[in-house]
Amino acid sequence: MTGPATFSVALANEIATAQLMADLALLVGPGDVITLSGDLGAGKTSAARAMIRYLAGDEALEVPSPTFTLAQSYDSPFPIVHADLYRINDSSELEEIGLSPLPEGTLALIEWPERAADALPHDRIDIAFSHRPALGSSARAAEFTGYGKASARVERLKALRQFLETAGFLDARRERMPGDASTRSYARLHQGGTSSILMNSPKRPDGPAIYDGKSYSAAVHLAEDVKPFVAIANGLRERGFSAPAIRHQDLDAGFLITEDFGHAGVVEGDPPQPIVERYEAATDVLAALHRETLPDILLLTLQSTYAIPVFDTEALLVEMGLMLEWYLPDRGIAPGQELRNEFVAMWRQLLKKPAAAPRTWVIRDFHSPNIIWLNDRSGILRVGIIDFQDAVLGPAAYDLVSLLQDARIDVPEALELTLLTRYIKARRAADSNFDPAGFAELYAIMSAQRNTRLLGTFARLNRRDGKPQYLPHQPRIWTYLNRSLAHPALAGLREWYAANVPPLES
Repeated sequence: MTGPATFSVALANEIATAQLMADLALLVGPGDVITLSGDLGAGKTSAARAMIRYLAGDEALEVPSPTFTLAQSYDSPFPIVHADLYRINDSSELEEIGLSPLPEGTLALIEWPERAADALPHDRIDIAFSHRPALGSSARAAEFTGYGKASARVERLKALRQFLETAGFLDARRERMPGDASTRSYARLHQGGTSSILMNSPKRPDGPAIYDGKSYSAAVHLAEDVKPFVAIANGLRERGFSAPAIRHQDLDAGFLITEDFGHAGVVEGDPPQPIVERYEAATDVLAALHRETLPDILLLTLQSTYAIPVFDTEALLVEMGLMLEWYLPDRGIAPGQELRNEFVAMWRQLLKKPAAAPRTWVIRDFHSPNIIWLNDRSGILRVGIIDFQDAVLGPAAYDLVSLLQDARIDVPEALELTLLTRYIKARRAADSNFDPAGFAELYAIMSAQRNTRLLGTFARLNRRDGKPQYLPHQPRIWTYLNRSLAHPALAGLREWYAANVPPLES
């Protein structure tokens, strides 16, 4: 068992404190406990206020000291409780203020923790603030100590600060950016009138080896570190596509500073709808990418390469297995071995066609959240691609499904068919041997595969990861799935799903 991790930093003023707490905010989340100790006026409340404002994305948010309320709650991407224990006598009073036990799924910021030291969880980060008058009237020092599982967070904070200092961004203003369903987190760095993106991409935990001796991420070829992102980004740019330039990198630690593509997306309105011109350009990007002969191995550094994994039948089956493991139990069904065997046998037969299809780069999540509109560029360069670290070698139809059956917004069926036709025409113009009917069948199969997987993925994100915000997308997934099941080649699958996979309303 390793001991506590420690880290010290000098803070010239409140701006430096805010930058430090923003960096820490990248590395913590629901369930974490951070204590803040020090004399009166040492900067405890200022530090907590800076983190709460950063996470809320509101620099003007009122965050009073909880000295008199004892505990104050905030909503951000996740719940936060800010507590001040100065006025309690001992830990027996914590239950009265709702802090014993600490609320589940909440980030806890606790001032004056010594008042209830015996009630603090072992896994926590302690920050001790102290005055440094020799460095100026507003100068402080912060001493971090990470205990238990939190020790890794303190070690990573130290590495992050060193990376930012080496890259020349330690004094940049941080702006929180929304995360995704992964372990990655992001911040926008403002400095010298320009902005860049900081990516924190810790090595993905392996998880249990329950898929023929592999974890889920390994079995389905999800990126387990930042190296695939760098290799694919460079590969896309070299071929005339808009992927962010990598400005600074630490491949071993998993930190990147990249070009900032800005905020402009490819949807508009409430609820969001596709901007047709931009979806047309995104469709053209895929047609241009898929008509190229693309390498299987990319240069990563001068001394190393990256081999893009193959999106093989086994990986596709493991993905779809999430429907059996998570979606069906949510519908009250515990799938038995016979049903599982039928599912796998049916899909193994269907997946023979994708397995035999020509392979190209499959970006994998080529849809609206990951596409930025670059209005100052022209042609396909107007389409900025920002999420491709999980790229694999597989059938071209997969990414077109990701775009035209966007899991997060409604793509009208008429627009889907128009853009599918646009893609097919572009491919035929470049290759007279391109088979439209065969591609349409592939598109239906990959649509059924992807949407089957998403039903399970969103159920898992809710039940296992405490992320219910994905459940409202499930009705849309069913709409897309029914579209693909209408293809004649999927008639048997359609009948099996009708008999064994309950829709949401049942």
